[in-house]
Amino acid sequence: MMSNRGWQRAFDDPIQLPDDRTLVTLHDAATYVTGLPKKQAAEPEWQAAIETLMLVVELGGPTMFARIGVMKALNRGHVREFNLSRKEPRWGRRKLARDR
Repeated sequence: MMSNRGWQRAFDDPIQLPDDRTLVTLHDAATYVTGLPKKQAAEPEWQAAIETLMLVVELGGPTMFARIGVMKALNRGHVREFNLSRKEPRWGRRKLARDR
């Protein structure tokens, strides 16, 4: 059975913020979100993060949901790029048995 400590529940993996602070508990994340400027907190990503934080606390769900919501809000402008230099080259194609 999961221990329901409300806002004092810790994330499975702490969230590292860009300013080198770390969010360890749900309370830390809620304090960070409530400290955001109103314009930034009104963005849809932050609204979703706030909602997931509240649902995890109220319903006792897994903290991973709240972590995902906060991480998506923190990284909302980041676009992942595919790096071709990391891909291993394929030095030839496998031959089918019929072609041997």
